[in-house]
Amino acid sequence: MTEIFGVPLLALPSQLVLGLVNGSFYALLSLGLAIIFGMLNIINFAHGAFYMMGAFASWMLLTYFGVGYFGALLLAPLLVGTVGIVIERLLLQRLYRLDHLYGLLLTFGLALIIEGLFRDQFGVSGETYEVPEILTGAIDLGFMALPKYRVWVIGVSTLVCLATWLTIEKTRLGSYLRAATENPQLTQAFGVNVPLMIMVTYAFGVGLAALAGVMAAPIFQVSPLMGSNLIIVVFAVVVIGGMGSILGAIVTGLMLGLIEGLAKVFYPEGSATVVFVIMAIVLILRPAGLFGREK
Repeated sequence: MTEIFGVPLLALPSQLVLGLVNGSFYALLSLGLAIIFGMLNIINFAHGAFYMMGAFASWMLLTYFGVGYFGALLLAPLLVGTVGIVIERLLLQRLYRLDHLYGLLLTFGLALIIEGLFRDQFGVSGETYEVPEILTGAIDLGFMALPKYRVWVIGVSTLVCLATWLTIEKTRLGSYLRAATENPQLTQAFGVNVPLMIMVTYAFGVGLAALAGVMAAPIFQVSPLMGSNLIIVVFAVVVIGGMGSILGAIVTGLMLGLIEGLAKVFYPEGSATVVFVIMAIVLILRPAGLFGREK
């Protein structure tokens, strides 16, 4: 069998595919973070908690109301997004004119509160969520059997990320959003409801985190800790891509998922830290990130 640095060549494609699955979650979560920071200048440390809430929302919709997976894909982001609206109206809108540190501290506290409430209610052992029957089974790729559900995750995440980028960068609605955050007074003078635009932007970013949580539920254990275990990596992805860069969040998330998959083949001991090593290198060479704008 052909080997590269002592690693069987056939192991590489399978790890790249699995890395792409993780990269899809990184891209979707970092996209929501990038939107909230880029549009609102809020470092949303509660993003992992909203991701966890999305997973629990799908589990509760199925357990208590009989709403299946595809219904949860629509309802869970709406429900969690509504929670985001309440938080934005009551708390975050008071911080927009202040230093980024205040938003970071507030959302960090919110993350601890939300996680604590769910831990008190559900414990830390977690709940299982079955893959929908239509997405069970696997596709034979020759070098591996790829579960259909993971193909679904890659496809949906990619489509959502591309649709979001196109909406923000190429449509009139996106131009209104950018204008509302860059010059709110002038935009308000042209008749645009700036507070509404900001509220919807935050709710949408939170909804993206919840959507990622719904898609993660059948793969990972639905646990109060699932968000805190992932959010640090996602923040690293956003920093590497460039804080506030929509395209940077998408490309970097997918790219780092692939790199992480390769690291598990060639150097498994370092696979958990490779993202942070890359972040350190990028910050030294380009502090604004790969796709960020130098000031």
